[in-house]
Amino acid sequence: MELRYNPLLDDWTMVASNRKNRPNMPKTDCPFCPGSGKVPEHYDVWKYDNDFPALMPDPPAPDLVGSGLYQTKPAIGKCEVILYSPDHTATLPELPVSHIEKLIDLWTNRFVELEKDPHHQYILIFENRGEEVGVTMPHPHGQIYAYSQMPLKIGTELHNCRRHFERTGSCLLCDMNQEERAFGKRIIAENDGFSAYLPFFTDYPYGLFITSKRHLTGLDQLTAAERTALASILREMTGAFDQLFERPFPYMMVLHQRPVNGEDVEEHYHFHIEFYPPLREADKLKYYASSEMGAWAACNPHAVEETAEQLRAAHQRFIEREGG
Repeated sequence: MELRYNPLLDDWTMVASNRKNRPNMPKTDCPFCPGSGKVPEHYDVWKYDNDFPALMPDPPAPDLVGSGLYQTKPAIGKCEVILYSPDHTATLPELPVSHIEKLIDLWTNRFVELEKDPHHQYILIFENRGEEVGVTMPHPHGQIYAYSQMPLKIGTELHNCRRHFERTGSCLLCDMNQEERAFGKRIIAENDGFSAYLPFFTDYPYGLFITSKRHLTGLDQLTAAERTALASILREMTGAFDQLFERPFPYMMVLHQRPVNGEDVEEHYHFHIEFYPPLREADKLKYYASSEMGAWAACNPHAVEETAEQLRAAHQRFIEREGG
């Protein structure tokens, strides 16, 4: 377990060979279910230290394979599993808003606690849902990675938000929210605290963003009303995904918050959630092929003005099914 420096991208690769030993979609003896001996007999949501972490508070020394060019360093950080429910099959759209609020509270508490460690530079809260994105444990859960280095994509996003603020004096995500509301056709839903839309530029046909309406940089700045609003729109949007093709909808969901123990970004950064759903049709995946992976040259096979209309209709079906 170590970090290896990539001089071409000025980035670090996590090497975690221990993760090959993690269980693969167990049908019985789920460690996250009550009765396993690994979690409490009764819980609503729960933090569980990852048994197969890619990052550790006290990692072993790197292998002696580095050089002046090929640097290595210890894989310092933390990997946690966040259990959404004791129910082995419940997913976000099947949980009540009040339960999802407890999940948001746990996310917030872990963000605040992990922020205290001076080794941590960025705390990433995320969920992988579905075998199509490599999920190995079916019990509903997400994860948290606390990195000791700034991830390249997040660093790029921060840089461009700062550059936009220096050029215009305004927050880039605030301006995006205003632009999407003015255009209207890519908006899927909104409530008092949050907007959900397929942004103009997303490279996934259903690459949803959920953004706070108020300018804030992290979960710990949400009011009680905003936590409820976030829980509600998370439930509705994941429910809309499932209604889209009338099947459990795979996705990757990532919370983008301010970095920790670093520069002040309060003026120019903005809390939001990004979804990367791999389906382009009910039985067809949108692959990240050679140009996307090799050149980061994103290509969306659909215009989001069209897919937004489909997702809005799916959202309406979910609301009607719920009796709303």
